Formats: sequence, structure tokens, C-alpha cells
Amino acid sequence: MSKFWSPFVKTLDPYVPGEQPKLTNLVKLNTNENPYGPSPKALAAMAAEVGDNLRLYPDPNSDRLKRAVADFYGVTTAQVFVGNGSDEVLAHIFHGLFQQNLPLLFPDISYSFYPVYCGLYGIDHELVALDEQFQIRVEDYARPNGGIIFPNPNAPTGCLLALEAVERIAQNSPDSVVVVDEAYIDFGGESAIALVGRYPNLLVTQTLSKSRSLAGLRVGIAVGHPDLIEALDRVKNSFNSYPVDRIAIAGGAAAFEDRAWFDQTRQAVIDSREALSEQLRARGFEVLPSAANFIFARHPERDAAEIAAKVREKGVIVRHFKQQRISQFLRISIGTPEQNQALIDAL
Repeated sequence: MSKFWSPFVKTLDPYVPGEQPKLTNLVKLNTNENPYGPSPKALAAMAAEVGDNLRLYPDPNSDRLKRAVADFYGVTTAQVFVGNGSDEVLAHIFHGLFQQNLPLLFPDISYSFYPVYCGLYGIDHELVALDEQFQIRVEDYARPNGGIIFPNPNAPTGCLLALEAVERIAQNSPDSVVVVDEAYIDFGGESAIALVGRYPNLLVTQTLSKSRSLAGLRVGIAVGHPDLIEALDRVKNSFNSYPVDRIAIAGGAAAFEDRAWFDQTRQAVIDSREALSEQLRARGFEVLPSAANFIFARHPERDAAEIAAKVREKGVIVRHFKQQRISQFLRISIGTPEQNQALIDAL
């Protein structure tokens, strides 16, 4: 039936998400979901929203959620954009900010949705190679460009770029938008939101899927100069005037307000990450330094695809990427101590 497609659809190479297995007895360490549940206050807020009011449209501006984000980060609501997961926020960024005359720059090993969006929106782009330690080199981005985007910490490597280095990238490209995709920042980094007041070209995206355990809710945010936010609002309101539903607004706002739960659960993930990293190193793995809720590891004597297949036979799923430079690495999400031990036992 492809004869009915618009011509560009045939050229798309869609993003492939991590496996979501139907079996319930598997230890699932492949999609970077938080092993700890959402804030009880967020659950209560969402439950309170389930009622007769669902027949009414939500607030099209998501003001309650924007206020919670603004209060948490010490910015104004005019500097905050929200959407259905950070993937939708990123889609609006690519559509509304990155369709320029010069190529978009992003790392060669990075979030694999970036080239997908370039294909979807017809954006010329160039891959910038990470160094031999899989780190971003600031100087490599100091050249003419139509925009820059990179995850920090990077995905799937987990490596963190220091805030000072992020600032230099923004300084070096004052005439183009620099987007820092901070899906994992809360597990070991310092948010570049602290810099947006000084750099009108800097835009920071985050998600509630990871550190706030709301992957099933689909809430993402962007924080930056009001001019950048206005561009995203113009795209959003030309696409979907009610992007975030009533339940998501209530749950997302409460999750930002419950700082104690946020700090307790992310610290538990950090502690488990460090413990698992040491256990893997003791078994001969090379583990890249991670500031995320996952680790990226390879074994000098064992094929990564074979390891992934073998541990799956023992009921544990990890993620293997076939991309050339990283084909011998496994990305392992941090689970509960019991889930992490299941992986060690399987190995």
C-alpha cells in the first residue's frame, strides 16, 4: 500500500526502541527505566485527577507543570516548554530551530533519534567523532554550524561533559542554537539550566522518564530563553494545542515538588551504579565512567552480542548496539540491587 505514501516516507529510517518483552519474569536492564516507582505524591495527584474532569480539555499551556519546573530550577515560566516526553520536545526543536542553511552537528555516538529527526525534517547534518575515550571534544564544535545538539551525560556511553565545557560550546557558537539533552543529568551531573540566563542560544531538554520514574506518563521539558520557547510554542500550537493531558500535568508537577523522593531514589541508583561497575570490573570488564542510570561496558575476551544472548537465556536483558565503534559494548540499565545481582549471577 506504499503507493499512498508521501514520497519522503519511503526514505525514513525510523528509530528502534529497546525491546519491551511480553514475558514478566525477565530482569529488564535494557531500556534505562528507573527501578524505583514514582513519587507517592505524584501518584496521589494523578489519582485525584481521574474523575469527571477528564471530559474537559486540559490547560493548553500546562501552567501548573511549568510553575513547578520554574520553581525547581529558579527560572520563569516564560523560559519553560513542556511536551509529551522529551522525544516530542526534541521533534519540535528539530522542526522549529534546526532547519537552517548550515549543517546540524552532533556526536557520531549519540542518541539515535537525532539522525531520525534529520531525515524526518530534511535537515543536513554532520557527525562529530568522539575521541578514543568516547568523550566530546569542545574544539570540534567550534566551526560554522546550523545548530548543535548532544546528550549530557551522553547516550549510550554515559560519559559526562563538565558544565564549563558545555558553556564553552555555547560561547563558541553564539549565532546558532546549542541544545543540551539532559535525560540523565540527575544521576551525576550539573544541569546546564544554570547557564540559560547568560546564553540566549542555549536550550536544555529533560525528561521525567528517568530520574522521576514516569516513563509511562510521557512528559518532557525544555528550558531556555523566552525567544526559543516562543518558537517551540508556535510549532506546538500548529501541531497539537493540548499536548500534555490533565493526569500528566498533575503528576509531573507533583513529581517536581517532591524533592525528598527525587533525591532518595536517584541516590539509590547512583550507589547501585557504582557497586555494579566495580563488580563488572572485577570480572574483567572495561566500564566507561558513567553519570547516568546505566553503564557502558565491554569485555576484552568475550563478544558482546554473545554475552547479551547468553544472559538473556538466564532471564536478564541488556542492550547491545551493532554500530561499528561500539559493537563490543553492552549498555546495562541500573536495576535494584537484586536485579543487578541477577545479572552478575547470569554472567
